Amino acid sequence: MIEKIKKEVLEREKNLSKYACCSKDVIRLKKETEDLRPAFFHDCDRIIYSLSYSRYIDKTQVFSYESNDHVSHRMIHVQFVSKIARTIGRMLKLNEDLIEAAALGHDLGHTPLGHLGESILNKISLEELGEYFMHNLQSVRVLMNIDKDGEGSNISVQVLDAIMCHNGEELERKYQPRKKTSEDFLKEYKASYKDKHLARHIEPMTLEGCVVRIADVIGYIGRDIEDAIQVGIITREDLPDEIVKVLGDNNSKIINTIVLDIIENSYGKNYIALSDEVYEALEKLKAFNYEKIYYRVNTNQDIKQYELQFRFLFERYLYYLNNKTTDSIIYSKFLKNMSKNYLKTDPKRIALDFISGMTDDYFLEQYNLEKKINLD
Repeated sequence: MIEKIKKEVLEREKNLSKYACCSKDVIRLKKETEDLRPAFFHDCDRIIYSLSYSRYIDKTQVFSYESNDHVSHRMIHVQFVSKIARTIGRMLKLNEDLIEAAALGHDLGHTPLGHLGESILNKISLEELGEYFMHNLQSVRVLMNIDKDGEGSNISVQVLDAIMCHNGEELERKYQPRKKTSEDFLKEYKASYKDKHLARHIEPMTLEGCVVRIADVIGYIGRDIEDAIQVGIITREDLPDEIVKVLGDNNSKIINTIVLDIIENSYGKNYIALSDEVYEALEKLKAFNYEKIYYRVNTNQDIKQYELQFRFLFERYLYYLNNKTTDSIIYSKFLKNMSKNYLKTDPKRIALDFISGMTDDYFLEQYNLEKKINLD
């Protein structure tokens, strides 16, 4: 009976677009027998039950330590991205399981204090390891090398690739997938730590990955405006008329306009595309957000203070690792049950892994705790 049900479930995929990625095409880095669940549906389960997923709820999006219950946290963002991407995917007859898994996992590697925290850890990583720290790469690392006590969750290559390629900071008018093997994926992943341009512009291997990439932009661009209005950084009247005329003046209208435009310009195609008018308006809106919101969120004093905190914790944890201080927090909370393979990791990378996985409040708590400890 189970095999019959499994077959019937997979039969539904015959109704998908000829450009969709089907369950039968799944690639895993470690071979396993798929169970009753379609492969990418199984990936969704593995992601939402991971410890890193539970920490989304206390990681902020743009506004850190803002006492406003309606300001977005990372959990809300990934749900928005998932819903938007699945809406587009359903209309284009793509694999919604693959889309959902990639959307829910795309920010697992995001740091405390949002993109500011990422930029600070990137500085430290370049100085200490000669490698870039980017949250899309770290999200893949979490699923491959950190989850399940350092054994990894054996997420499909298609989902890992979509996560690696999701960079919503780089907007394109057209997204077209490029066929890859597991070896191609691993090669790009490893090379991206040394090549910033590659890491930001890697093309997904599936059309579903392309959908998640543009959905990431749609998921934050309008919501960040609503958050900025909530905290008083801008007013709705500040939005330029040339943008409002095309996209609308609130998150709902912006999402609706862009999603409908993508569906109209991508249906039956082997790529995801925006019209020239919507693409140009979206580019202008992104530039507006950077100038009026992102560059104004933190003062220079805030940035210096946060960088001091990140560097202090990194140096402290590195000290504990190099001196094998087993009663320290990094051993008791992070390394205690880690696999022998993970324990071979460079101590500098271990320190970055631990810090990047923290929630905002836990990061601040650990900083204050370590400041009280006298190493002498």
